[in-house]
Amino acid sequence: MRRRKAPVREVLPDPIYASKVITKFINALMYDGKKSVATSILYGALENIDKKGGEKKGIDVFNEAIENIKPILEVKSRRVGGATYQVPVEVRPARQQALAIRWIISFARKRSERTMIERLSAELLDAANSKGASFKKKEDTYKMAEANKAFAHYRW
Repeated sequence: MRRRKAPVREVLPDPIYASKVITKFINALMYDGKKSVATSILYGALENIDKKGGEKKGIDVFNEAIENIKPILEVKSRRVGGATYQVPVEVRPARQQALAIRWIISFARKRSERTMIERLSAELLDAANSKGASFKKKEDTYKMAEANKAFAHYRW
């Protein structure tokens, strides 16, 4: 390690669902400090899921989506004697959550629906049902790690 470790900032749970994950999701969704806009987008998406999801509640779909997208393994580049190897490493729980949130938001932004609320609700539903772009990203990450299992002994 080069410098000291950054302190882990605790976030306050959101007022409606009392969930820290939702607060983190809102913070990741936010642009230019516009938290109220990000909040209305996420809550709108969860309401949207409530309407079309049928028997499942929006918050349950959200939690299931996050769980489904969390990666178990990823690859890290490691230089050994002039060659760079992709070494598979296990993902820490905090990073699993951060990656899941980041992937869901980035793939929701790339979708073709009209509004961000529609895009996000569709991506969350897809992720909860183990399909869609963010789930594919998780699968690809895992496949990459599996393919490079031979270099696992370079772990540090």
